Amino acid sequence: MNLVETAQAIKTGKVSLGIELGSTRIKAVLITDDFNTIASGSYVWENQFVDGTWTYALEDVWTGIQQSYTQLAADVRSKYHMSLKHINAIGISAMMHGYLAFDQQAKLLVPFRTWRNNITGQAADELTELFDFNMPQRWSIAHLYQAILNNEAHVKQVDFITTLAGYVTWKLSGEKVLGIGDASGVFPIDETTDTYNQTMLTKFSQLDKVKPYSWDIRHILPRVLPAGAIAGKLTAAGASLLDQSGTLDAGSVIAPPEGDAGTGMVGTNSVRKRTGNISVGTSAFSMNVLDKPLSKVYRDIDIVMTPDGSPVAMVHVNNCSSDINAWATIFREFAARLGMELKPDRLYETLFLESTRADADAGGLANYSYQSGENITKIQAGRPLFVRTPNSKFSLPNFMLTQLYAAFAPLQLGMDILVNEEHVQTDVMIAQGGLFRTPVIGQQVLANALNIPITVMSTAGEGGPWGMAVLANFACRQTAMNLEDFLDQEVFKEPESMTLSPEPERVAGYREFIQRYQAGLPVEAAAGQAIKY
Repeated sequence: MNLVETAQAIKTGKVSLGIELGSTRIKAVLITDDFNTIASGSYVWENQFVDGTWTYALEDVWTGIQQSYTQLAADVRSKYHMSLKHINAIGISAMMHGYLAFDQQAKLLVPFRTWRNNITGQAADELTELFDFNMPQRWSIAHLYQAILNNEAHVKQVDFITTLAGYVTWKLSGEKVLGIGDASGVFPIDETTDTYNQTMLTKFSQLDKVKPYSWDIRHILPRVLPAGAIAGKLTAAGASLLDQSGTLDAGSVIAPPEGDAGTGMVGTNSVRKRTGNISVGTSAFSMNVLDKPLSKVYRDIDIVMTPDGSPVAMVHVNNCSSDINAWATIFREFAARLGMELKPDRLYETLFLESTRADADAGGLANYSYQSGENITKIQAGRPLFVRTPNSKFSLPNFMLTQLYAAFAPLQLGMDILVNEEHVQTDVMIAQGGLFRTPVIGQQVLANALNIPITVMSTAGEGGPWGMAVLANFACRQTAMNLEDFLDQEVFKEPESMTLSPEPERVAGYREFIQRYQAGLPVEAAAGQAIKY
């Protein structure tokens, strides 16, 4: 669309809004019916570690959403000289999993327990055995059952549990719903019915520890909806909550809320069987859409759903880029002491380019980028740790390559299970996330680490909220087309992408690094035990 056409679309409300609450940033994106981004706004936030729990305050949720929307609305006014009064469709996505529990008066019972917490080990183990289905510690049902095992007083007051995206959607629309992808991180989904597995719900209800409670698990979970369904409409109260200026009209179609994994699949056009994508940021995960079931249960492989209900083998790791960001901050502060103010893109580009001059095995260095515990490597409490020997080749290039190698290490260990034991094959593996804002470097390291070709699209740095805006657009169209065809034929007609293949020498070097990495894991575990918060 040209400027005049875009202005007309805004005037008539033919625009869709996607809001994603990520680990470090809340972002709002406005798109037209041709899927081009016309305005955006964002808010930087950070989780807190309070009383042994990683959490975000709900007040910060709304501060971030409102400031992001205010920026977006101001962006519209500055570009098109009109106010944003009506939006056809709105979609909310957020970090998957976690635990938000409310009583009958809609009061939050305990602080939000995020995906980052490794505090449900007993519950996850018992439920995995009960269901014969892998139960990750992050999932909402694991958090609920662990609270039961802990005899937490709040459990008897539970009336509703949901995810962060489900909570925000509830407040905007009044509807207690989830998209099927996000719901699959709450309780296992039955592919044949597109809702929670009824057999597993019954087994859970019949547990001796669950029977004493007056609530029924079937009644406290959000309703499940596939992509393309209408989850509700923006209420007047929801419009006021979103837009504090009072300009926005109620009535927008609300799409089923999704997790960041679901929007990652949409943003990379990876919802068909035998496609896959990798999202990297504070955490990292690979999504492999299965064309057949796995042969057995793996504790390091989660089975979740695409936004339209196809099974996905998910490798989720809690830690990815946080340690890189921390070191980049140190280098930026040092540069500032020398009188050099470096913009983030220039800073990361400079540091990442150094890694191209490194030894293939990163010079014998090792790094553990564990801001929190890590399930795949069985680390309970994370302590970022850098290790070298007297014989290591300690240089800036090797140091930076070690940081990149370490960021992908837990993901590589999980992917090895799918590739080597299950022989899962994907026709395309697309990566996205802020780490790829610097072209080529991170993409090539990931290709070498996983020893598979990696494709990055032009939208690699900003896929999530845009993907949610696309899902919102899909919902309001009420088309008979399925999501796979909609993405292929309407959204990604002329995708811009680049694919990099593994480099044999660097693949071998990464294997040397990962052997060193695994050998040092007991040191990382000991650090978590010895050095307390």
